[in-house]
Parts: sequence; C-alpha cells; structure tokens
Amino acid sequence: TTGQGIGKPVIRGLSSNRVLVYTQGVRLENQQFGDEHGLGLSDDGVESVEVIKGPASLLYGSDALGGVLYINPERFANANESSASGSFNYYTNTQGINTDLGYKSSGDKFKFLFRGGLESYSDYNTKDYRVTNTRFRSQDFKAGLGYQSTNFKTEFRYNINASKLGIPEELGEQSTDKTPLLPYQELANHVLSSKSTLFFDNSSLDVNLGYIYNDRKEFEEEHDHGDEEDHDEEEHEHEILDPALHMKLKTFNYDVKYNLPTMGKFETIVGVQGMFQENSNYGEEQLIPDANVTDFGALAVSHIHFDKVDVQLGLRYDIRMLETDELDKNFNSFNAALGAKTNLTNNLSLRVNLASGFRAPNLAELTSYGSHEGTGRFEIGDPNLDNEQNIQLDLALEYTSKHIEVFANGFYNLVNNYIYIEPNGELMNEDPVFLYVQNDAKLYGGEAGFHLHPHPLDWLHFESSFETVFGEQDGSDLPLIPATNLNNTLRVEFANNWLKKGYAFTKLSTTFKQDKVSYFETSTDGYSLLSAGLGAT
Repeated sequence: TTGQGIGKPVIRGLSSNRVLVYTQGVRLENQQFGDEHGLGLSDDGVESVEVIKGPASLLYGSDALGGVLYINPERFANANESSASGSFNYYTNTQGINTDLGYKSSGDKFKFLFRGGLESYSDYNTKDYRVTNTRFRSQDFKAGLGYQSTNFKTEFRYNINASKLGIPEELGEQSTDKTPLLPYQELANHVLSSKSTLFFDNSSLDVNLGYIYNDRKEFEEEHDHGDEEDHDEEEHEHEILDPALHMKLKTFNYDVKYNLPTMGKFETIVGVQGMFQENSNYGEEQLIPDANVTDFGALAVSHIHFDKVDVQLGLRYDIRMLETDELDKNFNSFNAALGAKTNLTNNLSLRVNLASGFRAPNLAELTSYGSHEGTGRFEIGDPNLDNEQNIQLDLALEYTSKHIEVFANGFYNLVNNYIYIEPNGELMNEDPVFLYVQNDAKLYGGEAGFHLHPHPLDWLHFESSFETVFGEQDGSDLPLIPATNLNNTLRVEFANNWLKKGYAFTKLSTTFKQDKVSYFETSTDGYSLLSAGLGAT
C-alpha cells in the first residue's frame, strides 16, 4: 500500500500518465508517473468531478489515453449575493479530521471567493493492527477572482496544497500519532490559472492559461543527521533533515479554442494546446534527470446534428519534444475520432464511439536509473521506447425516466507499444531491479448501474454500480489491473428552517478476488467495506 493520503484516478484499468487530471480548467502536472505520487489536491472547494472515459487525446492531447478526470472548482456566488460555508468531518478508522471554511461574494460584474482547509490522519486500522506510517497531514487554500461583462468574462484562481505523507514500509509500533515517520514525503503544489472567454456576434474564443509549480521532497532514514541510529518519533519531528530526493517541476500550459459560427447542421471548434515544462533536481539522489518538455497540438472537432442522430468527428496532430543533457527526443502522432448518438425511444439512447489516442513515453520511462524510496525499487528506463498508440471502441446504452436512470457500457481497447515496469530478478543497492518495457496489449470490460429516486420520495436515493476490466499482453495478464468491484449506496436528504442541506448515507463496497495478475504480482482476496456518514450544510 502507498497509504491513505496517496491516490490516483483509475479509468478502465489505466492510471498515472494515461489519465489526465484537469483542475481549475488547466492540465495538472505533478510528477504523476510515480506509484506513490498523489494528486496534491484537496476536495475542499470542489463543485463537481467529471470522468471522461475512453481515449480523449483528441481534445486533451498526449497522456489522455485512458480518459480525463475533470475537477470543476467551486462556483462563484450569484450576482449581488454573499455566503459563507464550512464543514467538519471525523473518520473513526484513522481518528482523522477534515475541516474547511470559505466565503464568497459577487457584485454586478466582480466576484471573489476563498476557502481554507486542514486534514490530519493517524495510521489506518485493519482488523488486527494499524498500518505503520500511513498517517498524513495537509493544508489547502483556494482563492478566486472573476469579472463578467456583456462581451467578456474572465476568472483567476489560485490553489496551494501543502502536505506531509508517511511512506509505509513495515509494521512498527502501534500509534495514533499524526506526525509521519521516516521515510516520508513533503509536497507543495501551486496551481495558478486564468480562464477567459470573448463573445462575438456568432462565435466565441476561449483562452485558458495555467502555471503549476510542484515541489516534491522525499526523506529517508539514512539521511538522518546525528550519530545514533535509533530515534523516536519526537526526535524525528524536531531534527533538521535534508531530502534525499528533491524535484521541482514548473509547467506553463495553454489551451486556446475558437468556436466557429454555426453553419447549417455543423458546430465546429478549432484550437491549439500545449505546455512548456522544466524539471530540476536538488537532492542527493536523482530518479529522473533535469529536463525540458515542450508539447504542441492542433485540433478540429465538429458536431453534426441530424434529425435522429448526432455525430461527432475530429482530427488532431501533436508533437512532444523532450530534452535532457544526454537525450533529445521528439514524438508525434495524428489521431481521429468518430462518434454517434441516437435516441432509440423517448427514454432510451445509444452511443457508439471509435477513437484513437496516443501517449509519449514519460521522463521516468525513458531515463530512470536509481533507487526510488517510495517504491522500494531500483528503476531503469529505456531511451528507445516508442509512442503508445491505441484505438478503442465504446458502446453505451442509457435509460432515463423521472424515477430511475440505468446505464450499461462496454469497451474494447487495443494498445500498441504498451509500457509497463517489470523485475529482471537482479538486485542493486539492495533493491530489486525493475525495467521499463513495452508490448502490444488489449484491455476490455465495462460498467453497469442504476440510480433510483422514486417520486414523490425525492429525499430517497439508491445507487448501484458495477465495473470490470481485463488486461492482456502476449497471452499473459497485464500488471496493475484493478479488481472487479460493486458499489451500493443508500442516501437520504433532508432540510428544515435552520438546516439548508442535510444527508445520511450507508455504502457497501465489494471488491472481488483478483487472480488475473502478472507473473510478478500476488493474487488478492476479495473483501467488502461498509461505511456510513452523516452531514449537513
């Protein structure tokens, strides 16, 4: 386990650099190649989260091979309104707290908001013991400023998230302390963004700009100052340590799209996207070298509205340039997508989509050579890796009525030159050696579920969802494929004169046994997790 404070979105068996994360309207870059590198984001001040499944390279570029997690920030207040809100959550398993407080106000044209939050957790508890050093602490602050007139609107947002996360290694002293032990990570993630729209007579121009600064430090036991080998938790807390691994990643990205005037049945968008990125090392150890990465992409997408069918089609070209002291590589790709949606009945719709996508090898896959404390591996990259290139077929059925929504989706994904990491059986610096390799692969599976909200019982909601995915390459199972899971949630909502919005829920999550694993992985048993919660605004 990487601990409870570190998590990554997984979409249809793909994660890390195969799933893009957008926050505040800009692409998030935070060394996401690492297994133990979380998002560096807080759910405080989040309006909603959209999951875009399937190849999304057409709209978002390289690294959107599996899909996109699009995090929509908290909305500004309505014109001439102000409000304050806060929340407090307590988690019994980790004796953890999560609290936030925010305020927002809007005039006729100008508006602003801010929100601060704190999180603190002890080691999580299993049936028999606490998992040592899964504790973490985090602080988060968000602010936004907006302006809107008849022909122009813009908003600026800033978010800083600072966290200290333990890296679990082996079971140790059972404790509910919330200060991480060695080894641990210290992260500071800054996101500054602007989102602007110019409105013309029959068209509009969208310009999104972002700057992301990710400061990552990893501290190891052997870098402890002092002569004694054994130190307790209090000594660690007060010692001055130098990070073994210290990386700073600076990224500027841009996304410019022009919405052309509607021409008959056609709605068309053309645009350019890209980023400039600099990675710098300051620690004694280096996992990846100092490097510069430049992305550029151009796209065109059209929606065609027929009487009974909506069709979407598009083309895109991308190039990525990667430069280090010892490596200078260019990767490029053309991609296309074709999709259609039709209503079979008033309540039943069908969607079909065929799309290609690509992913350029990341810096770690190309250049790694060293021990990685977070994974306990000596990782070796391959500078000769090629693009991952995929083509995926999606089918989706959806039934909607005033009482229930039901959906069923299926997909088949062929990936050429799929990159993964595997051991070679050797040891270096007492760590097992893992090599980045690539092979053709296929992933297939689907999702199904429903949401029942019977009227007039508007306060009652029952949701169920089922997800499964299989991954294969060269006749064997792919590594890191998630187990099949089933989630059932019963939720009730209530309100009165002094309570704006209250809710209570119970959720049963079932993860099935996973025995379709790679040769170097271990099968895992199935389990169920029952949770319950009560909240109010």
